Amino acid sequence: MGVIGRANAEVLRRIQAAEPVLVDVRPAGEVIAALSGGGERVVLHAGPPIGWERMCGPLRGAVAGALVLEGWAEDLGSAEKLAASGAVDFHPNHHFGAVGPMTGITTRSMPVLVVENRAFGNRAFCTLNEGLGKVMRFGGNDAGVLARLRWLAEGLAPLLAGALRLRGGLPLRGLVARGLAMGGEMHQRNTASTGLFLREMAPWLARAAPTGDGEGLAAALEFIAGNDQFFLNVAMAIGKAVTDPAGGVEGSSIVTAMSRNGTDFGVRVSGTGEEWFTAPVEMPRGLYFPGFTEADANPDMGDSAIVETIGLGGFAMAASPAVAGFVGAGRAADALGFTQAMCEITVGRSADWTLPALDFEGVPQGIDVRKVAETGVAPVINTGIAHKRPGVGQVGAGVVRAPMGCFERALEALAARLGVA
Repeated sequence: MGVIGRANAEVLRRIQAAEPVLVDVRPAGEVIAALSGGGERVVLHAGPPIGWERMCGPLRGAVAGALVLEGWAEDLGSAEKLAASGAVDFHPNHHFGAVGPMTGITTRSMPVLVVENRAFGNRAFCTLNEGLGKVMRFGGNDAGVLARLRWLAEGLAPLLAGALRLRGGLPLRGLVARGLAMGGEMHQRNTASTGLFLREMAPWLARAAPTGDGEGLAAALEFIAGNDQFFLNVAMAIGKAVTDPAGGVEGSSIVTAMSRNGTDFGVRVSGTGEEWFTAPVEMPRGLYFPGFTEADANPDMGDSAIVETIGLGGFAMAASPAVAGFVGAGRAADALGFTQAMCEITVGRSADWTLPALDFEGVPQGIDVRKVAETGVAPVINTGIAHKRPGVGQVGAGVVRAPMGCFERALEALAARLGVA
């Protein structure tokens, strides 16, 4: 086993040794260093670094809504002017141990899930899932969107935080395993894992609810139960908590982050540290809501590809026949085929997260940039589809491929670092 092989074995060991536990829900400004400053206007976003001038429509819409939410602008028009003026600092979530779905907007008042990797002592953060309909993660920014975000911060988050503290945290590795066995893949299909989460937390939510506040408890339970994608954000925080300790292993060719901002797709590789390797993001293909077509769609975006980075989502599609309707001819065999193809570009299989449809083989883990370049097989990502105009929201769901250019550039940089011609 050469230098790269030994390095990759260590990265895979760290990924598979992780012990993610959901321990708290806190305002982002209390736990994310970039957001804890006094009067500074800082907005974290999905994907690699990008400035306002290159942001896509839904990302601009979400930024404007967040500036109004934080009280930094009176209305959306003044928010856009403020964002364009240079008075707002934009940074990727990934630079601060965080991730966010689709537009990925994270600002100081937004509550974030706190997942601790108890095997390595690091923590990762992700905003709460807003539910369905017009939401900020898809570029929504009207009064209804902001009202829901305020309820998440003032109603659901404190109750969920209290419940988690009473329980002593919620271990997540086993919950993911059960979700896979029940037909979920933790990206596009989270019905099972959300149900499992609610079953685990409902008694503790009841214990944490203030005496006499039955309506508040009922609202929290109803919201989680009615939002099949609630667990997606938990899974994303798991992905970030698992992959951060796997970074910085000299010589490793394993991907530790994949992310997109609607303009650029970026990857990070363990052996090249925190450097981003980018290429233009691809258009997703899939099914559209009534009244919408591909002509309405924005190119892909979101930090949610972190779940594929640990072998879930598109890499675990064999677990989820329900996702097959978004791919190929809509047959279960298509979903199986995606997982089998991802085995060609990874270095190992999970011992804990297994797939009944593949005779309980583990999900493929450890995307190897060498194998991606050699085979020409790009990672597949399950995704939602946003309208290209700000403020409209989600218009469909489907799959997307990571652009090959990211992996080719990463491989070149790794080769140069190792002194390989």
